[in-house]
Amino acid sequence: MTAPHVSLTGLPPLDPARSPVTGWTRAHWEATADRLLEGLLPYASPGFAQYRLTGRASYSGPWSDGLEGYARSFLLAAFRIAGSQGQVGPELIERYAAGLAAGTDPYGDERWPPITDRGQPMVEAASLAIALHESRPWLWDHLDDGVRQRVADWLGGFVGATANDSNWRLFQVITEEFLASVGAPHSRAEIDGGLARLEDWYRGGGWYTDGHGHKFDYYNAWALHLYPILWARIAGPRASPARTDRYRARLREFLTAYQHFFGSDGAPVHQGRSLTYRFAVTAPLWAGALVDATPLSPGRTRRLASGALKHFADRGVPDEHGLLSLGWYRPFPPVTQRYSGPASPYWASKAFLGLLLPADHPVWTAPEEPGPVDTDDTCLALPAPGWLLHSTAADGIVRLVNHGSDRLPPPPAASEDNPHYTRFAYASAAAPDTAGPGSVGGDEGIDNHIALIAPDGTASRRGRIHPLGVTGRRAASWHSASLAGEEHRIETTSVVHGPWEVRVHRVEGPYGVAVREGGW
Repeated sequence: MTAPHVSLTGLPPLDPARSPVTGWTRAHWEATADRLLEGLLPYASPGFAQYRLTGRASYSGPWSDGLEGYARSFLLAAFRIAGSQGQVGPELIERYAAGLAAGTDPYGDERWPPITDRGQPMVEAASLAIALHESRPWLWDHLDDGVRQRVADWLGGFVGATANDSNWRLFQVITEEFLASVGAPHSRAEIDGGLARLEDWYRGGGWYTDGHGHKFDYYNAWALHLYPILWARIAGPRASPARTDRYRARLREFLTAYQHFFGSDGAPVHQGRSLTYRFAVTAPLWAGALVDATPLSPGRTRRLASGALKHFADRGVPDEHGLLSLGWYRPFPPVTQRYSGPASPYWASKAFLGLLLPADHPVWTAPEEPGPVDTDDTCLALPAPGWLLHSTAADGIVRLVNHGSDRLPPPPAASEDNPHYTRFAYASAAAPDTAGPGSVGGDEGIDNHIALIAPDGTASRRGRIHPLGVTGRRAASWHSASLAGEEHRIETTSVVHGPWEVRVHRVEGPYGVAVREGGW
């Protein structure tokens, strides 16, 4: 997890008076946004409809990956444009306007792939819709009528299409609500259906699962809370006040706990998938300030958000070319998925949502205040995801004890042992062992894991987690360890105190089988 600190060029001087913890101000955020946008320019297609970065293609292929580069960077450009009230270089607006024209030309060389059932363009359509809405006075309102019609036609591919039954349902909600806002064909039933589906996944305490099962990770932060807030901004008077008040109340409750997920060095707890989105983890902090749905003071909000962005910047993110790699600090494939293409990391653009708040907003002008981990030791029981979160001010580290999230759909779906979900503990200062085949004792390492070891060296996996409860400083669960075709129950209880965790296992297994247990 460690990486050398690097000296960044092009950033303003630190401001210890306004920001005594990080030194970062709005000017640092704007400079970072500009650096990210400029870094992409060498990879733009001639008409700016695609950004074709080098590297491993996603399973959707280079055509879709090029659209992804446009859509996700357009999200960043839109926040930059709207946040400055259009006072940016005109070439930025012109570049993305040109890309809209070229990407929606059905006969052009740079045309975008169509929106089809469960296809990756669904994801990118939502980023386009948000960007078009937020930058509307400076971009959409000045497009040629024909281009506007083509954009609406392309986005309209969502109407009647089937999305994955997960956070993808919200992509449909966002896109079709934008279509409604510009008088284009849409389905109110599909919008309402997607929002109703979100209710099915709410587990209380501000936590959603990303579809059925125990699927808790940062998608709760940068998708399941964020998109309803952005949907309400697009819908305006079409949004039910009762519904938007419910989303705001849940976000407020979520942020009460979420503020504890950041170490004193700004690092977020390293758990879950799509971690290559990095500082996108700050999006709900800004969303809470944007819609007055946060329990955090303005100074604490900025300290946490700036701390996370600065954490990565100090460690070479973006890189010397101004690019985001597929990785954490440097390129690192284990934090990517098959859907990750060269431009996927630019979902990090969500971190810049705070630029929509005016420069004189207290979140930008109030003095920074310490984060929770800066001053106090904390132990937080989170029953919905099945987690214990404990942190210590002496070392500034946050630790997450996991007795609930495995990212598996309900049975009879097969059980899998994913190191970013099924380990017993995660932290802001450590990543799970992802050594892969050839590591000691099995396909995965021993990090925060218990296994039965057969005589031939085969190791059981944790797989599906069955929560038994989280309260106070205690959490428990059980899982079925499979060995030689037989299932054996392992029940585990964790009790935390300060930086320590005591982990007690009750193991059922055949005589002669070894038990292997690993900590950090």
